[in-house]
Amino acid sequence: MTPTAFEELLADARAALPGIVALRRSIHRHPETGAHLPRTQQAVLEALDGLGLDVATGAALSSVTARLEGARPGPTVLLRADMDALPMDEDTGLDFSSTVPGAMHACGHDTHTAMLVGAARLLAARRPQLAGSVVFMFQPAEESGGGARHMIDEGVLETADGGRVAAAFALHVTTRFAAGTLHLRPGPTFAASDGLHVTVRGRGGHASAPHRALDPVPVACEIVQALQTMVTRTLDVFDPAVVTVASIHAGTTTNVIPDTAEIRGTFRTLTPATRHLVRDGITRIAQHVAAAHGAHADVTLTEGYPPVVNDPARTAALHETAAALLGPGRVHHLPAPIMGAEDFSYVLQQVPGAMAFLGACPPGIPPAQAPDIHSNRVVFEEDAMATGAAVHAVAALHAGTRPGAGDGNGTRNGNGTGNGYGDDDGPGGMRRRP
Repeated sequence: MTPTAFEELLADARAALPGIVALRRSIHRHPETGAHLPRTQQAVLEALDGLGLDVATGAALSSVTARLEGARPGPTVLLRADMDALPMDEDTGLDFSSTVPGAMHACGHDTHTAMLVGAARLLAARRPQLAGSVVFMFQPAEESGGGARHMIDEGVLETADGGRVAAAFALHVTTRFAAGTLHLRPGPTFAASDGLHVTVRGRGGHASAPHRALDPVPVACEIVQALQTMVTRTLDVFDPAVVTVASIHAGTTTNVIPDTAEIRGTFRTLTPATRHLVRDGITRIAQHVAAAHGAHADVTLTEGYPPVVNDPARTAALHETAAALLGPGRVHHLPAPIMGAEDFSYVLQQVPGAMAFLGACPPGIPPAQAPDIHSNRVVFEEDAMATGAAVHAVAALHAGTRPGAGDGNGTRNGNGTGNGYGDDDGPGGMRRRP
């Protein structure tokens, strides 16, 4: 693309901003959680109507897959947005606040959806310049349920000729950075997130005679402290892990020593080796600390999302192209991973690509002080969505000209994580719109 073409794309994205904002606010007012989002799905289908896309809806969940064929041959590129909300009440005071009790778009998925629709409009208008094709992946169940895996099962990574998507890109808004800036890094970008549940089994009794019981409460407390020591004393500080105990529950009243105490939380890691060490460490510590007191610990570890690992070549290409579009002062290297989790990781296990952060901090508030995602008071700067739509579009337009592009096989990048997920046999339950 020439400098003029970059300027025209950004200008068109800004001109499209009112429509993007209107769609975002409509989705924000009517949030839906989980895998089944019929109202959100319908809003996306209506917004894509008339663009000349090949549109399909999911069978296992309320997903939308739309394909745009370019005028020239080239690779297939996937652009992804998640659509589900969080199960929480909103407290922003916005005039388009959620009208659904117990549901809120606190992670910015409403903005992700609207930006991707905006990108579809920008790219449909540039079909003559598009080499290859673009898959627009509108995904439910990111917050829980691993919706990306279901869409993979239903063929979102398959091309019309039986090949494979060659590259995949996604954006995530955040108030941690100034509005309209882009932040990305090669390698691990989001962490793996797994669950822990420990039940300490003692022997109940009267609170006045603990020597005649086996109190599980102090044992549980000792386990919590030992888990923190494990992180700081057995793991490499340059390959971090976060172990968080978020819930301790025991007993029913003040004068009864309970039989059991329960510990629940998560642990987050960036590499398979540390993930394995932490899993083993939690089990060993819980069982041995309990045994030291004559108690017993049942440990259940639940595997969650794997880490998001950005392909180095695709990340460098996106950084270069976004800098040409936005200016180098608005595109930044992300110095460290985010220890949250994202199920776009399942896509990046199968095809090379990158996820970047789009700054959306409201004006007049320092990013360090602004409520961040998953807060019931988070507010995103909507002007940043024009930047997001343009970055999505330019990533697709340039994918066929960047390093490693073009074979369509979707071979995994060389980050050492392997595939980790079975190959698909075809589109499965995906059904076409009539």
